[in-house]
Amino acid sequence: MRPALFSLAAIIIFILMLHLKKPVLLVAAIIAMIQAVSAQKIYKGKVIDQITLQPVEYASVRAGASGNSAATDRLGNFQISLPTDTATLQITYIGYTTKLIKATNANKRITISLSRGAIDLKEVQISRNLNNASFHTLSALDLNLRPVNSSQDLMRLVPGLFIAQHMGGGKAEQIFVRGFDADHGTDLNVSVDGMPVNMVSHIHGQGYADLHFMIPETIADFDYGKGPYYTDKGDFATAGYLNFTTKDALDNSMVGFEAGRFNTFRGVAVLNLLDSTAKKNGENWYIAGEYNYTDGPFTFTEHYKRFNAFSKYTKQLNANNKLSLSASAFTTTWRASGEIPERAVAGGTTAIDENGNPYIVPEYANPIGRFGTIDSAQGGKTSRFNFIAKLNTDLGSNLSLENEAYYTHYNFLLHVNTSFFAEDSLGGEQEQNQSRDMFGYNGKLSKRSYLGNNVLTSTVGLTTRFDRTYGTYRADVTEDYQLLDYIELGNIKQNNTGVYLDETLQAGKWLFNAGARVDYFNFNFQDSTQTKTVISPKFNIQYTASDQVQFYLKTGKGFHSNNAIAAIGNDNLGIVPAAYGADLGLNWKPIPHLYINAAVWYLYLQEEFVYDDDGDIVASGKTKRYGLDFSARYQLTDWLFADVNVNLAHPRLADSAKNTGYLALAPTFTSTGGLDFKLKNGINGGLSYRYLHSRPGNNTGTLTADGYYVTDLKINYTQKRYEVGLTIENLFNTKWNEFEAEEVSQLRGETAPIDQMSFTPGTPFAAKVRVAVFF
Repeated sequence: MRPALFSLAAIIIFILMLHLKKPVLLVAAIIAMIQAVSAQKIYKGKVIDQITLQPVEYASVRAGASGNSAATDRLGNFQISLPTDTATLQITYIGYTTKLIKATNANKRITISLSRGAIDLKEVQISRNLNNASFHTLSALDLNLRPVNSSQDLMRLVPGLFIAQHMGGGKAEQIFVRGFDADHGTDLNVSVDGMPVNMVSHIHGQGYADLHFMIPETIADFDYGKGPYYTDKGDFATAGYLNFTTKDALDNSMVGFEAGRFNTFRGVAVLNLLDSTAKKNGENWYIAGEYNYTDGPFTFTEHYKRFNAFSKYTKQLNANNKLSLSASAFTTTWRASGEIPERAVAGGTTAIDENGNPYIVPEYANPIGRFGTIDSAQGGKTSRFNFIAKLNTDLGSNLSLENEAYYTHYNFLLHVNTSFFAEDSLGGEQEQNQSRDMFGYNGKLSKRSYLGNNVLTSTVGLTTRFDRTYGTYRADVTEDYQLLDYIELGNIKQNNTGVYLDETLQAGKWLFNAGARVDYFNFNFQDSTQTKTVISPKFNIQYTASDQVQFYLKTGKGFHSNNAIAAIGNDNLGIVPAAYGADLGLNWKPIPHLYINAAVWYLYLQEEFVYDDDGDIVASGKTKRYGLDFSARYQLTDWLFADVNVNLAHPRLADSAKNTGYLALAPTFTSTGGLDFKLKNGINGGLSYRYLHSRPGNNTGTLTADGYYVTDLKINYTQKRYEVGLTIENLFNTKWNEFEAEEVSQLRGETAPIDQMSFTPGTPFAAKVRVAVFF
């Protein structure tokens, strides 16, 4: 009998001694207890992919009539206790053929390989073993069904997450999620293979998360969570988190080419460097490269150019240790037309006066087209290099250790102009520059303790990152980039170290998760230092009533991320303000081919930092948000699938009166969905839509950011050795604005600045063809 069972037995015996008067009853109770524990047979195993031989995480393992179940961990391992000497195990995972295994020896560890197969929602059962990964079924379905060929496609797979590009294709996308205008990542924790993507104290925005270094063909899966409920996620995880995982091994090598409207070209290659013998021995190594070019739809062509490179090596060092090394790099240059004031394109637009009252503005004397430009000096260049080293160790006795170290070198240069002649007669040109080194460590020690089919998972973790910036400034410059004066100047040194403890008890239909995280921040700017320690408790409950319905409650305290400059300069306004949230939701399969996730939620921020008209970070006050998330996936036939996501939010300043205190640009109603098809003859693709409702453009609601409805189409013909495809963005050529923001601007010839919405137009109808070869 294992130590954990002896400990439990001792506790039960002690309780019985206190309550049972007759020794014979005590002896009988002890004997019955020991027999019950001893009668359980423990089956252990590992689930792997038949082609790549890599572990399959979150595979469901069920034992016939007993109803007992388990889920595989990150290493593909599972353990299940049964009352019999033999058992038939059913192993299922989305995108794989269900497999039945007859286990006859509880003492022998088994390895089960799953083969790829058709997606059948009927086989998907709601698992009680997923802990906080309540969105895993959705992410696995969407990634298996929807073709993706860009990092933007991958981000849009997250229900309720919208992105926008407003300064040419080279900048990180603006992110909108759960009632947040999250800027470029302030309120969403983004990572790849556990390495942070968000840049702290970035010159262009706190949490700047540029995912353009990611090559979509190298992505194995992704996971996400909503709200501040996860102990291993610290900074930026206010609205939630998003993590992408790259492939450890390839199915095959490939070379692909794409070409489309606006002189758009893309070439990609992913090449396996080792043979099948090495793969069988647990060794894999591949490289990938990508080139992108487009002129874009603008009159002033973008000349957008991006080069990407990626390589990953994995080695099973021995039965207990797996090593992973990866490196990635990208560089981008582009020109931008930027944001255009509404009056520059059309008359009768709305502006607000000095008292905040709306009035109608006539059309600009020298109007331009929607895809025109006012300042041709805008644009930028950026680059990033990453290196990640991971070592996963099985220490035995259900104890595992994960170690990860990473390093990033980064450069950013941007020329932007949103005000034109509003501040002076020189044109409003601004230059932003920053280089940085980022290095850090993630470590996690986990222990699983079993008592029959009850599982206690204990985790202690450590995360730390150091950021050092160089040549950091924001400055006014001339059109030929000659320095006028510095708006912001000084390098930043910043450290964030977090320690967390997480306990998860799965007992029958119930799952309880409790934990806490302690974060230490050290901000340094211009030799001034500020420190802060934050404690963030979390508590989550899950009840799985059956294979068809599951309820969950998530609660937690997090914090709103802050820039080093604001942390030092706004000492009286709070350095790292607290965030409190709760989700009440369910996963439900009312009929075999329908899967539903729904949740109501609430989030309160003690303080929220935003950017003012001058680009400075200021405190906007307490904020509150509540809303409803709804997602459904339905399989109409064996080849046709429907999906819909509806996300409602009510974002407000907490101390405002009813119908006031709006949060500018915060989304209030979004929806995505479509039809995806996957035929046995190789034809696959999908028709998808995304809808963003109009929302307040400023905090008084006197300006409006227009909504849009855009439809995209993707069709592929996929065979074993090749694939051809067609992608159409904006199928119905809808006139829409990808981004809008309130700006105070003055155009040439105008006598005074005007406060109104400026916009970046969305892509019109754009078709692109693709050819790929597999070998």
